[in-house]
Amino acid sequence: MASTLVTQVRNLQRRKARKRTPLAVAEGARLVEEALAAGIPVAGVIVARSATGHQRTADLLAQATARAIPVEEVEDRLFAELADTDTPQGILAIVEPRSWKLEDVQVQARQPALVLDGVQDPGNVGALLRTAFALGVPGTLLLPGTADPRNPKVLRGAMGATFRLPTVLTTDDEFAAWARKQQVTVWAAASEGKALARTAVPERLALVVGNEGAGVRPFIRELSRQRVAIPLARGAESLNVAVAAGILLYEVSRAE
Repeated sequence: MASTLVTQVRNLQRRKARKRTPLAVAEGARLVEEALAAGIPVAGVIVARSATGHQRTADLLAQATARAIPVEEVEDRLFAELADTDTPQGILAIVEPRSWKLEDVQVQARQPALVLDGVQDPGNVGALLRTAFALGVPGTLLLPGTADPRNPKVLRGAMGATFRLPTVLTTDDEFAAWARKQQVTVWAAASEGKALARTAVPERLALVVGNEGAGVRPFIRELSRQRVAIPLARGAESLNVAVAAGILLYEVSRAE
C-alpha cells in the first residue's frame, strides 16, 4: 500500500488535483534547499535509497529531521515513477508555496510589475519568474491561459523564485482594477511596438508579455497605454519571451 506522502505526490502530478490543494512538488536538491531556506511549510520529503549516501542529500535530510518534517526513503524504481524529470536527483519535497494577493504587489518607481498573459510553456513561466525576482520586480501577475505556477516544471525553472516572489493568479477584470487603484501605466511587449529606447518610461509601470505565438490578447492591447519592442538584427524573427522580458525589465529599471 502506498504511503501518504507517495499518494500526495502522485495526486499533485495532476493539474486538477493541484487546484484542490495549496501544495506542490519541489523536485531536486537545489529546489528543496530553496524551499527550506525560504521557510515555507514542507509537508514531507521523499528520498531515493541510492541518494541517501550523497552528502548534499544527507544535509537536506538532517535539516528536515531537525524541523520535524516527515522523511520517507523509497526504492529507486518508485522514486523514478514519482519524479517529473528524466534524470532525477533522488530527492523531492511536498511544499506549500505562499498564497499571495494582488495587494501584495506594490509597484514602486522604476520597479515595474511583470504580467504574463497566456504564457503557456511551463519552462518559460519558470524562467520569467526567476528573471523577475532577480531584477527586483515587486511581483508577477498571471492572467488566464498562463501555465500553473505550481507545475513542477515551472517550479524548477523558477529556481526558488516562486517561494519568495509575490505571484498572483488573477482575472482580466481584477488586473484592470488593480492597475487603476495603484495608478499603474500598462505597457505590452509586442513585435510591432515602439522601440523602448525612444519611449519615455512612466514611474509606475506594469509590463505585460504575451503568448509565445499569438502575443497579448485584444483585451490587453486595449488596456495598454503603449506597445513596446526590442529592435532586432535584420533577419531575426523574435526573442524567447523570458529573454525579451529580462531585457525590457532591465532597461525600464535603469531609465532616467
